[in-house]
Amino acid sequence: MSPPASRRRRSRLLSWPLLFVAILVVHSLAVYLFTRGFLLTRTELDLHSSRDDRPPQGDVSTGCASWPPPAVDRLVIVVLDALRFDFVAPSTFFQEKHPWMDKLQVLQKLAANEKTSARIFKALADPPTTSLQRLKALTTGGLPTFIDVGNSFGAPAIVEDNIMHQLVKNGKRVVMMGDDTWIQLYPEHFNKSFPYPSFNVKDLDTVDNGVIEHLLPSLHKNDWDVLIAHFLGVDHAGHIFGVDSTPMIQKLEQYNQILEGVIDTLRSLSKPGGTHENTLLLVMGDHGQTLNGDHGGGTAEEVETSLFAWSPKTPPDAVLSVLDDSSCNVDLHGEEVCISTMQQLDFAATISALLGIPFPFGSIGHVNPELYALSTGTWDNQRMGTNACTSQNDLESWMRRYAEVLCVNCWQVKRYIDQYSATSVIGFPSEDLQHIMNLYSRAQANWSASLRTTCSSDTGSQEKSEGEGSVLPQQIDAYTDFLQTFAKLARSAWTEFDLWSMSMGLLLMILTVIIQSCTLVKLNTICQPSDQKRAGSSIIPKLSFAFALVVIRAASFLSNSYILAEGRVANFLLATSCITSVWHSMVKGKFRIENLVFLLLNIFARFGIEIGMSKQLPAPAITKDHSVSAFCKIFGVNSCNILLEIFPIISLAIVAYIILKWLSHAIHQRFLKYFVLCGTMVSYVSIAFHWASETTLFLHSGTVQEFGRSLAPRFVYAIGGLSLAVSALYRIFSPADHLKMNIRITILSAVMLCSWSPTILILLGRQGPFVALICMTGAWCIIKLQQKHQRESELCVADPVSVTQWSLLAVCLFYLTGHWCTFDGLRYGAAFIGFDHFHIIRQGLLLSIDTFGVSHILPILSLPFIGMVWYNTTSKDNKLNGVILNNITQVVNTATLAIKKKPIFWKRFDYTNSTNDNPLSGRAY
Repeated sequence: MSPPASRRRRSRLLSWPLLFVAILVVHSLAVYLFTRGFLLTRTELDLHSSRDDRPPQGDVSTGCASWPPPAVDRLVIVVLDALRFDFVAPSTFFQEKHPWMDKLQVLQKLAANEKTSARIFKALADPPTTSLQRLKALTTGGLPTFIDVGNSFGAPAIVEDNIMHQLVKNGKRVVMMGDDTWIQLYPEHFNKSFPYPSFNVKDLDTVDNGVIEHLLPSLHKNDWDVLIAHFLGVDHAGHIFGVDSTPMIQKLEQYNQILEGVIDTLRSLSKPGGTHENTLLLVMGDHGQTLNGDHGGGTAEEVETSLFAWSPKTPPDAVLSVLDDSSCNVDLHGEEVCISTMQQLDFAATISALLGIPFPFGSIGHVNPELYALSTGTWDNQRMGTNACTSQNDLESWMRRYAEVLCVNCWQVKRYIDQYSATSVIGFPSEDLQHIMNLYSRAQANWSASLRTTCSSDTGSQEKSEGEGSVLPQQIDAYTDFLQTFAKLARSAWTEFDLWSMSMGLLLMILTVIIQSCTLVKLNTICQPSDQKRAGSSIIPKLSFAFALVVIRAASFLSNSYILAEGRVANFLLATSCITSVWHSMVKGKFRIENLVFLLLNIFARFGIEIGMSKQLPAPAITKDHSVSAFCKIFGVNSCNILLEIFPIISLAIVAYIILKWLSHAIHQRFLKYFVLCGTMVSYVSIAFHWASETTLFLHSGTVQEFGRSLAPRFVYAIGGLSLAVSALYRIFSPADHLKMNIRITILSAVMLCSWSPTILILLGRQGPFVALICMTGAWCIIKLQQKHQRESELCVADPVSVTQWSLLAVCLFYLTGHWCTFDGLRYGAAFIGFDHFHIIRQGLLLSIDTFGVSHILPILSLPFIGMVWYNTTSKDNKLNGVILNNITQVVNTATLAIKKKPIFWKRFDYTNSTNDNPLSGRAY
């Protein structure tokens, strides 16, 4: 006798969770395979240059047969993290003057008054413009890869050949002070180090004060050859306050005083026989930053930084008339200042040539002529050595030496190309590689011809050829053409994609979508036949509309412009669904206020996405140049500041009231209800206390302020974690089988929401309550509309439009809170709310919660409440949402696979796409 139909239906229902767990596992595997194939780094060769390495005999000239001799005795490198180009260049080079310009006066005056020994460079960094990747690229001479940004919170030691390794290997003594990232990258390379923790972006002074303490005393000592001082104040001030802020200006003025002291010390000790007779000073940034203080991407503001070089001794200026490509303008004092442009890719090769160490094996940059010529040692025939074919005047002698340096430079890069092509799985395209080899052969042939033209060895005497003046520049151009062409090739084809892993991941993703679709069809048979007939006729229009929205959103990822405007696209589709609902209700003569409220909410979200709430309101204080200052003129700046400090707390109280009132109805078990209620109340009180302790409206003692700043956020985190643990234990040990499934899901979802929401709100900062109200209002509108939909249709079939709207609203919330899908969209300050010291797991977890809290965690946990509106024995709303989400994911990965070789792939990392319209670009002067 067969079991009754009800038992068969129950056993069928119990098997669905296992099926969807299996689908989740397969889908996760698909995502892993796809990302492993897509997010690859370039092949790093574990090979190192050696002093004994020599080019093959007969391939190069005598002067090109060995590494260049040292041109400087000592090198001082002052790194000002996140140094924008307009921090250093005079304001006259830009269309508009801003408050942060012309603060580093000491550098501008030197560039104006000592043109031959001091020079400002616009240094162009290769994205991603995060500090770790830039330091790695600066020291190795290679190109960074965007996947390496994942190591920004925990830098692994660099094993690839680099100038730090070459310095130690060749007996140079290195002293470092400042950013402790150097110690993580090079743990055993410093004779002496003074590292300070660098990840607390709220701390503007600890690292800088440590550098100040040791910098000037170290300059008077003779126990180092290379000194590195890495300041972080400007970077942290940008992250917290933005560029146009008082703390930023104060930091720049402080740096100006520090640099004055450094330059005065070097000048006083640069007399003949002095400690710094042949010392070179470099003041440089590792990357720039946007006006909001962000960096990591490839906009002009982020990739354009500055490098200032100064030598206490004055070299000849003859080279400037031949190889100089600078742009000149007058500064505020009427003095002419010239600014050149160089690639940071050339830093490692240039420093290696100046210090006389072998170039790093993987270095692909070329020795910058203007920076190389600033050292008087490069003009010293006795120091640099002469051969039997040396021209008589200083310029020709220098140009010959520089050509020999480029000859070694080219041989090193060519050696790397050969090794990389033989080792790498894919390597470089054969046509491009052949073109590169032809350029190298042509340059070497020109060099041999230059030797025969410029010197005569028949009589053993030196005779100057008539065409020598043009031969040497041509030879330099030939070597430079080879090096720059290969650098361009490396930038365009450096990343290797594992097409097999990407294809397998894509196929598995498609498989999971097909299985889920078949499962949905099977689940529909659970409804009664009469319901199915009615559903087939009434749900098809809504299903078609929801499907159209999903298809349009998925197809948008195939467009370059829509990828960069994802938030606007999602908001447009959400507005389309809102307008359609309003029109449909008006046609039926049943106008619903919820439709209008949801439409107005979407309009507000659109403005929020444009303004960027978290970016426009980095701190409570409003300055006269702030973007919301026009609104504050009505009430006055002081009144506006008070409102900005009070409104978040008032909004938080409203959010807390709504949540507590809702909790009292959602949870029926007494112990769990009162535990969650008490924990939620304490959490929201702690958040309010944390914000109140930061305001200037109240007087606080040091203890109270410290409690609000550090301990209150930790209470919120601890209560959230404890609530999650209690809910898990309650689910395991509490006999809840007597409760209906919808009640159990409601209880667990309510507990999860109350456990996560306080942590997410405090990490979002003062914008958190406003975002929470938007989220609650959107959920209320969707739920109310679904209740009316269910009453009118009397179906067990879910309305697919609501799930689509909820998904689109989640995307809008992601951009509304100031996040975006670039490296500079990460809000690093949120990771240190409640903490002053860095821990990789703790700060990484907090940063992840802040990034995905309102766009993933809260919307997913809220889905059951939308589903419970029309709850039946199946939860097809959740299944439908899963299919919609997985379809979008699958299409996104397909689009990524299709456009991976398009220029848009590097749009967010390539400064050239934003140069034309940016006043800081090379065309600005």
